[in-house]
Amino acid sequence: MIAGNGADLAVIQLDIDDPAQGQAADAFVMAQADGTPFHRTAWLRAITQATGHRALILAAVAPSGHISGLLPLHHVRSRLFGKALVSTAFAVDGGILAQDQRTVAALAAAAEQLARTIGPVPIELRGGLAPGDGWERREGEHVGFVRPIADCDEAELLAIPRKHRAELRKALANPALMVETGRSERLIRDHYHVYAQSVRNLGTPVFPAALFRAVLHHFGEDADIMVVRDADRPVSAVLTLYHAGRIMPYWGGGVTDARRLRSNELMYYRLMGHGRARGMTLFDFGRSKAGSGQAAWKKSFGFAPRTLVYHGWSVDGAQRDISPANAKYQRRIELWKKLPLPLANLLGPMISRGLG
Repeated sequence: MIAGNGADLAVIQLDIDDPAQGQAADAFVMAQADGTPFHRTAWLRAITQATGHRALILAAVAPSGHISGLLPLHHVRSRLFGKALVSTAFAVDGGILAQDQRTVAALAAAAEQLARTIGPVPIELRGGLAPGDGWERREGEHVGFVRPIADCDEAELLAIPRKHRAELRKALANPALMVETGRSERLIRDHYHVYAQSVRNLGTPVFPAALFRAVLHHFGEDADIMVVRDADRPVSAVLTLYHAGRIMPYWGGGVTDARRLRSNELMYYRLMGHGRARGMTLFDFGRSKAGSGQAAWKKSFGFAPRTLVYHGWSVDGAQRDISPANAKYQRRIELWKKLPLPLANLLGPMISRGLG
């Protein structure tokens, strides 16, 4: 037991390697309207397998044995970026998932106790319910983009603002652009090739290839890859998650030529149709930095930005600083953009593991 909150509620640490406990946690997540892919044990296992960051799940349990709240965490440790308890690592959402405020308070107190025990280390909650007094509220840095999927392809096309729609029509009229979706080895390799080039061009270290493979493995049919090819050359690619009626393109990008070809526009338009065919009703375009070019691009696709709220706590007020907006990282980012792709792909995973 990690902590208690009276005789009728206890917070325990679940063992996600125990099938019964893992199934109970996932059943609770899937039953909650605010549950996300990042609360699921598939995400926790994938991150641990690919990066070594230990997964921990705090569960508030009633005397009946039923779960009333969860807080999934990763213990992220890095020589470059420091240590933290993160809910959850490499995610854009997560945080406390609970049915009432008493459960929220119990989980927040248990997380604080755990942070003191293993550190002390700071806690970072990405989304979820507000943990209460003593926690820092962080908002304004990121925005999210979600809207319903239209009833058909033509309606989806008309939902895109006119200027951006004209760009998409150019891609639709290009017979050389072909789209393929699935989980094959070829798609996995093509996705990594495109994604690695895309993030290098942005000055960001690429994640380990093992991370994408682990997510695909643990999510099973709830994750796949879409690749756009110009003839036989992959030019845009995205790894997508599916959760409770929501399609979430998560790790995506394009090569330098993608802008000229409008292949990213084509990819996300086709992905909306793919999600509709799978029975999805919401398209979650993920988060972007507020005021960034990426945020403006998503808005021009017909998505309204929504401010994301995160929370943090530490014993002494200290926190990790992994934001690329920090001035101390700017020179490194510019240098990274100039690295040969093979060298960036060699060094990137060693650095990015610590970002969490």
